[in-house]
Amino acid sequence: MSAAPAAVPSGKWGPRRKMMLVLAPAVLSQYTLDVLAAGPGVWTFVIRLVWALSIVISALLLDEHSAPSVRLYTAFQSTVASLSFITLVLVTGATGSVYFNFFPCLPLVLCLVYPQDSTSATLSGALCGAGAAGLLWVEGRPVSQALLWAGVVVTVTIIGAYGASEFRKAQRAENEGRLERARREVLETLAISERRRAHSEKLATIGQLAASVMHEINNPVAFIGANLDFLEREVLSEPRVSREELAEVFRETRAGIERVRQIIGDLRGFSRMDAEEPTECALADVVNDAARIARLRLQHVARLEVDIPADLPPVLAVRGRLAQVLLNLLVNAGDALEARGLDGSEVRILGGREGSRVVLRVEDNGPGFPPHVLPRLFETFFTTKGPEKGTGLGLALSREMVEQFGGSLVAENREEGGARLRLEFPVGGALSKRSPGPGRPCDAARP
Repeated sequence: MSAAPAAVPSGKWGPRRKMMLVLAPAVLSQYTLDVLAAGPGVWTFVIRLVWALSIVISALLLDEHSAPSVRLYTAFQSTVASLSFITLVLVTGATGSVYFNFFPCLPLVLCLVYPQDSTSATLSGALCGAGAAGLLWVEGRPVSQALLWAGVVVTVTIIGAYGASEFRKAQRAENEGRLERARREVLETLAISERRRAHSEKLATIGQLAASVMHEINNPVAFIGANLDFLEREVLSEPRVSREELAEVFRETRAGIERVRQIIGDLRGFSRMDAEEPTECALADVVNDAARIARLRLQHVARLEVDIPADLPPVLAVRGRLAQVLLNLLVNAGDALEARGLDGSEVRILGGREGSRVVLRVEDNGPGFPPHVLPRLFETFFTTKGPEKGTGLGLALSREMVEQFGGSLVAENREEGGARLRLEFPVGGALSKRSPGPGRPCDAARP
């Protein structure tokens, strides 16, 4: 059996125990009905008391987290309730008792009290049917009458059991619906969290590029200002100005403004949240998007070479996210080469096809990955950079993004020295029935 009553902690009562402990005094209080129906009697009080005590004992011994325990005590309670009711009918007048006509009601009551288990109604129906038929037979009533009462009790029991079964089905459907809604809410929350994490890494990358961006913008802004000073000075001081010199000044000014506009446009496009649906992307376009921004970081650190065949098959990806991956790798390469200086430093992006896979390699001729770092390179929050340069999310997030597109990202050291990040993707046409054709740009706007 379960633990003794004293072992049940206070405040730990479950709904079944609470219901049974409320039911016990209710059963005992119905002795007043016995007094009204048959007058005061010791036996009716004893029956009620035994019935109530059995409910209390079952409540204290019940283990609500154990299905066998629930079934056992439910069957026990239905048996005690039915036998107590039959005895109560017997001592209050048998077939002449006012309670005799309530034989069909007890199984229905048990269906309401224990809707989760049809065993209680089945046992009660069998016992009450047999009890009603037995009392009629003992008093010499016709067998047909005894069978009629037994049939009525059984019919009511079947109706009650069916109703309880339908209730259980509805409750299960409601619970499953609630769980499904909760699951969807969790998935939606997770998706939003992933998007925010990716966006945060984008902004962190832009933050690392800030110094290079300011330097790059300062150059065109400086000669725009110089040109404006020249125009102001020449136009105000000379009635006749060389048209050739003015035309050259205007060309340089427009070129500077266009350069500033392009830098700002690239950063704005890169920092925005992308569409979530993958499309077939031409890798040459995606690499160019990332390389334009990466040059802001690499122009004073290393020479950037890009070699992507024009006929390389498209891949299925979210263009902005794939550009973010490449930018993360290029910025990391720049950080690794920064101490070495521009002389001889080189970063390359190479593309090619190997069977049914498209391969991109981002290489540098820097120091490479230390042996103790290589196994942990893609761990979240692992970084060898200082807090002002690294968050420890770039490579981990990059691998997650690549894997979402069905690809892979691995790191290794080159035999000739330096680091290599190898990205592999399935050919886009192999994953999509609606292929827009090789080399077609992504549907998403270019960053």
